[in-house]
Amino acid sequence: MSISLQGWNLTKFVKSSPALMRALTPVANAFANAAGHRKMGLRYDDLIVEENPEMQKALKRLSDRESYDRAFRLRQAIHLSALHRELPKEQWLKAEDDKRYVTPILDEVIKENVEREAWDTVKVKKAGN
Repeated sequence: MSISLQGWNLTKFVKSSPALMRALTPVANAFANAAGHRKMGLRYDDLIVEENPEMQKALKRLSDRESYDRAFRLRQAIHLSALHRELPKEQWLKAEDDKRYVTPILDEVIKENVEREAWDTVKVKKAGN
């Protein structure tokens, strides 16, 4: 089990057990539907808080197309929120289209920071002492 920026990560444990996967999948889908972000056209990764250095670095590593699509989704969701509306049902984001696009990059940035911190705290011993 690993601890990530978003909290505890039990993904590998759950995916390794078919019975647990079958039991938790409907609960996860119900939670995602209740959250309402798909009704606004947002992906899960669009909801990650941007105000930390790791996320800022991950966002800078996105391709131009992904950055443009993210900005469009966020602007569209803000507009819909201001109008107190949702997208028409046929435009809702489907569960299979809600893929992680920032999380892998964010995990990579976090690992780089952990490695950098480990190397920054290395103590050098002089030979002959």
